[in-house]
Amino acid sequence: MDSNTSSSPVPEKKKRNHISYVVVVIALLLVIGVSMMAIFYGFGFEGDLGTSDKVAVIYVQGTMLTGNIPSGLGYATSEEISENIQRAVEDEQVSAIVLRVNSPGGSPAAAQEVVGEIQKAQEEGVPVVISMGDMAASAAYYISAPADYIIANPSTSTGSIGVIWIFQNMSAFYEEEGVEFYISKSGELKDMGGSWRGLTDEEKEHADRVVLESYEDFVAQIAEGRNMTRGDVKAIADGRIYTGKTAKELGLVDEMGNLYDAIDKAAELGGIEGEPRVVYMNRATLSRLLLGSESSSSDALSSDAVRQFVSYYEESPYGKIQA
Repeated sequence: MDSNTSSSPVPEKKKRNHISYVVVVIALLLVIGVSMMAIFYGFGFEGDLGTSDKVAVIYVQGTMLTGNIPSGLGYATSEEISENIQRAVEDEQVSAIVLRVNSPGGSPAAAQEVVGEIQKAQEEGVPVVISMGDMAASAAYYISAPADYIIANPSTSTGSIGVIWIFQNMSAFYEEEGVEFYISKSGELKDMGGSWRGLTDEEKEHADRVVLESYEDFVAQIAEGRNMTRGDVKAIADGRIYTGKTAKELGLVDEMGNLYDAIDKAAELGGIEGEPRVVYMNRATLSRLLLGSESSSSDALSSDAVRQFVSYYEESPYGKIQA
């Protein structure tokens, strides 16, 4: 009797432990499943779960640069944007692309790389629609001009059509601090833009020629993309900012509306009947937070490391050309 009584609680305890293990395993599977779904959705794979025609939304957010810079740090790289455009075009279910633009501009070279990918998409029969948010100015308008349709908000800041080359002359500071430089150079213009001195008249003339060359490319892109004459473009391309409402009056924008109006227009241009499946290619999501591109680690990156990523542009020894 005593032995039977003493042994009876053991199976009961094992049963409870078994149930606990099952509950833990189920909970872990749920967590893994939710995480995998978040990752798939975060990278734009959600559209592959269905067969309906898709509109791909690609964000252009921050100063535009070339280079390999993690997203979410205030810069929009032509590499990332171009890669997402390519991915959208390669997806046979994507019928149209929307570029959601929130950028003050940046590198003319970065803009030209993005324009090239936009034109390739159009050649493949994939229309591109621009949705302007708070700002789509300078180089950000550069990439907007060749699109099939441009939608902005009435108070969007856009335009700023022009090119600027910035030089910094710190010679007075160096003299005050007693800092001297010896420059050995192979050509007269090799140290052009050095902060230890100002520009010579010859260098100023050269800078003006370079800026004018980039400006002419900018004007030509707008004239072609917006079906305007070069003279008409130059009449409004003095570098000033326009509101979205004024830009529409000038022919720089087609329509007033928000992102969802742009998605509807893209679906229309892409020949989609009914409600399109919207794929957000590079939107900030839980998966991106988990993978660190926009996580709390980015807060640490946002100071020293970010400056290292962009120093080649922001701290160029040759001055900084911007559009």
